[in-house]
Amino acid sequence: MAWWKKLVSRNSAEEEVDFYKEGVELLNAGKYHEALTSFRLALREAPDDDAVLQQIAITYTRIGMTDEAIKTYRTALQKNASAVGAHYGMAFLKLREGKTEEAIEHLRAFLASPPSEPEAMEHVSHARKTLAQLTGEPVDTIPATSNGYGQTDPPAT
Repeated sequence: MAWWKKLVSRNSAEEEVDFYKEGVELLNAGKYHEALTSFRLALREAPDDDAVLQQIAITYTRIGMTDEAIKTYRTALQKNASAVGAHYGMAFLKLREGKTEEAIEHLRAFLASPPSEPEAMEHVSHARKTLAQLTGEPVDTIPATSNGYGQTDPPAT
């Protein structure tokens, strides 16, 4: 891991380590505990970065520490109430706990300003379908970004 190399390297000032990037790579490789270490180091460098907190929460979720994940999502939302990834993650953790109303609130917050990147469309679609199932609303009446410009499409008439 890069943090170990930085610790024992003589030229550590010359080699800047991107702990966030390293954490994402480790998370994607299924090395959750190592990813957590890297994300914690990234958080030390940028304590107000809600993206790092969201990655920590995702990591906690993957290793089954859902209470810690919820606490971390809450912290991310305290720092940035519009952190849509935190709303998305929190919604599904609340569903696991059987807290449907809280899940609905977080799904609505996520869909109020969803990410517009193409890779996020699967999550937007999943959130819309889940919200429709929870509320009984037709899925085509739940707005979501689909035009790629960060604009929310109006509900179908």
